[in-house]
This record gives sequence, structure tokens and C-alpha cells, in this order.
Amino acid sequence: MRTVRIYFAVSDTAVAEAGLDADRERRGFTRATVVNVVGNAVKIVVEAAAGLAFGSVALLADAAHSVADLVASVVVLVWGRSVYDDPDETHPHGHQRVEPLAALFVGSVIVLLGLNLLYESALGLIEGPSVDFSPLLVGSLVFAMADMYLVYWYTVRVNTTVGSSALDALAIDCRNDIYTSIAALAGVIGVFFGYPVLDALAGGLVSLLVVYQGVEIGRENVSYLIGAAPSDEQCRAVADVLRSHSAVSGVHDLVVFYDGTDLEVEAHVEVDGELTLIEAHDIETDLVTSLRDLEDVGDVHLHLDPAGIGEWKDATEE
Repeated sequence: MRTVRIYFAVSDTAVAEAGLDADRERRGFTRATVVNVVGNAVKIVVEAAAGLAFGSVALLADAAHSVADLVASVVVLVWGRSVYDDPDETHPHGHQRVEPLAALFVGSVIVLLGLNLLYESALGLIEGPSVDFSPLLVGSLVFAMADMYLVYWYTVRVNTTVGSSALDALAIDCRNDIYTSIAALAGVIGVFFGYPVLDALAGGLVSLLVVYQGVEIGRENVSYLIGAAPSDEQCRAVADVLRSHSAVSGVHDLVVFYDGTDLEVEAHVEVDGELTLIEAHDIETDLVTSLRDLEDVGDVHLHLDPAGIGEWKDATEE
């Protein structure tokens, strides 16, 4: 019996191209997070100034919400970029899990802020808000919404090429900011027409949406962190690539799981036992290259087995 285990080796050109792609993605990631930091900082200054000047709890609460968003953006900027660092002695498989960890932090912040907004809305219904209407309140909220929309638009645009779960979480947070500002605007308009209770009602509805979206961000990224399996469709795509190769007579012990936001593939592939080492190496290289062309696939570990010896006859066919 001859069993061959071969690890994928890439050319210097492929390594250089991968390095350039990673560098471009890192720069895009950095630009998007910096824009989030600046956008939140500007929103805080404008809303806090107007809220303090006219006693608007709604604007101060919205500004306080953005303080936490600013902290989350800074954390992603400082921490999240390490996902693009090369593997090292302490992290031989790279730093892919850092990205969903940063996104999980953002999701947790969103949930806490949503619960805080819900609490403030309940207090508003019980005690009643106290605010002096001014057109500057409306103007500051319209500015805040425009600011967050531009940050959201830019983050989504950059993330179409970067594909970062942390940036996706920041984009959702920007969209939530627009909703909370709309709620604050409804409250300010309600004050103008003599119905300040609208502030609390609108805030309560939006806060529930914020909590829900934060939970969804957390749920998705926990799956990345614990190495959960991908969808059945993704697993079938991996199996189809392996079985479609003309030199492959069987596949077993196939495992596909998340390592951070990347998919890792492990499998035993049955080939002709009379192949030379060079021939087996070429087959393995073809298979790994084809698998890594699939979306989200990162590391691939293939074990080449000689076909027909039956050592896996009790294994479940994948």
C-alpha cells in the first residue's frame, strides 16, 4: 500500500500576486474604517452641540450612541487590520479569526446600545421629554443622517472588493444610526406639533430593530469563530470540484469548515496507486488550485490514497 500526502506549493509569481491583492484589500479596509471614525466623530460634535444648546434628550442620546460607534470603529481599525498579516510562529494559520471577532464586538455594542435606547424610550413614555424646539435641531439631524449615509455608502462600496465581515458590521451600524436619527427627528417634529410622546414611541420601535440586527451580526460571526460548517451548497461545490477531476476515482473523509471567514477543506482523494510522485503532485496541485478558485476557500489539505484497497470501506461517502 502506498499513501501519498502532498501539501500545496505555489509559484513565486502566485505568491506575489496574492500579496498585492492582500495589500490592496488592507488599504481599502483601512480607508473604510478611517472614514467610519471621522464620520462618527463629526456626527457626535454636531448633535451634542445642538442637544446641549436646546435641551434635546433625543439628540444627546443619538450622539451618545455614536460615541460607542466611534469606539467600535477604532477597535476595528486597530484590531481588524491584523487579519491581513502573514502567518507567523504564534499564528501559523494566519489571523482570519480576528475579523469575525472584531465584528462580534461591534454586534455586541449594537445590542447594548439598542437596549439602552429602549430603556430611554420607556423613560420618555413614563416621564415625558423636555425640549425646546429649534430649526437647528432639525438641521443637525438632517446633517447627521446625510453624514451616516455617505459613510454607509462608502463602506459598502469598499466592502464589495474587500469582503470583510467587520466592515459589513460597521455598515449595518451606520444604517442603524440613520434609523435612530430618523426616530430623533420624529420626536423633534412631534415637539413642534405638540406631541412629544412621538419621540419615545419612535425611539422604542427603532431600538428593537437595532437589537435584532446586533443579534444577527453576533450569530453569524460566532459561526465563523467556532469553525461551523458552511451551507450544503458550498459543501457540494467542494465535492464536485474534487470528483470532476479525471484522475480522481473517489473522495472520502471530506470536511469543510470555517477558519475565521475563510473555508478550510480537508479530504482523502483516491487516485491510481501506480502514479509517480510527480504525477501525484501535479494532480494534487490541480485540485487545490481549483478548490481555491471557489469563493471563500482558503487552506486546502488533501491526502492522496491509492484507489481500490478498501481501507475506507466503512467510511461514510461524502
